[in-house]
Amino acid sequence: MSHVVARRANTEPRWLRLTLTAVGLGFLFLFLAVPLVAVLFQGFAKGWRAYLDGLAHPDALHAIGLTMFIAAVALPFNIAFGVAASWAVSKFDFRGKSLLITLIDLPFAISPVVAGLIFLLIFGAQGLFGPWLAEHDVKIVFALPGMIIVTLFVTFPFVARELIPLMQAQGKDEEEAAVSLGASGWQMFFRVTLPNIRWGLLYGVILANARAMGEFGAVSVVSGHIRGETNTLPLHVEIVYNEYNVVGAFAAASVLALLALVTLALKTLVEWKMRQEIREQRAELPPERTE
Repeated sequence: MSHVVARRANTEPRWLRLTLTAVGLGFLFLFLAVPLVAVLFQGFAKGWRAYLDGLAHPDALHAIGLTMFIAAVALPFNIAFGVAASWAVSKFDFRGKSLLITLIDLPFAISPVVAGLIFLLIFGAQGLFGPWLAEHDVKIVFALPGMIIVTLFVTFPFVARELIPLMQAQGKDEEEAAVSLGASGWQMFFRVTLPNIRWGLLYGVILANARAMGEFGAVSVVSGHIRGETNTLPLHVEIVYNEYNVVGAFAAASVLALLALVTLALKTLVEWKMRQEIREQRAELPPERTE
């Protein structure tokens, strides 16, 4: 029966298949290829020297370094939370499990600007902890700590959201077998769980890193836009463009575009490795288990 359905799915009229293909390729060309080419064209509009001068400006170099630093700091926390949350959700039943899953999805539902305002109301001068922080000379907002906090908020669902369905599909059999053979908790994690989730974990890390480097709204609210201090690369692009330095703005934007392309390539590679591993696992199963 399934073979009949598959054949029917592949017997659509040729004109319909060509039309859908053309629409899909046209959409990709219009909304992905054209903007990317426009960024590169504007960045090199006045030649290589102007492009390199835009990137070599101290503010641009600081913005690039700050963006990389925030992403590097946020990733270990994303990994720790994602693994812990997915482990708890997929391996245990407890009260509040549905609430935890809902909270994990919360950053997807809240606008990044609103998230930035929330942390501004908590840590700002007139916020909940603002007076205490000012009294002890601790700066959260309009400083690096606040930018890291909001980046963590908007990125922490990615790793967990990749690992939860993967770990639920794998079940508990291998972990329980390891425990029955005398493995400790850490041995079970590093020798059984981690090898099984490594590609899903890497996939989530790539997505979280891409979001961390490209985040604008939440970081914009808590950064203070201090030139050469709290401007990440997306904020630097906005400021330079508003100053009518088109080449400098698009030169910086081309770095973000390059990072996006690298992320896309890594994402594609990880997806290919995941599919390859799944095919190998299915090939090793007995015939009756693959049906």
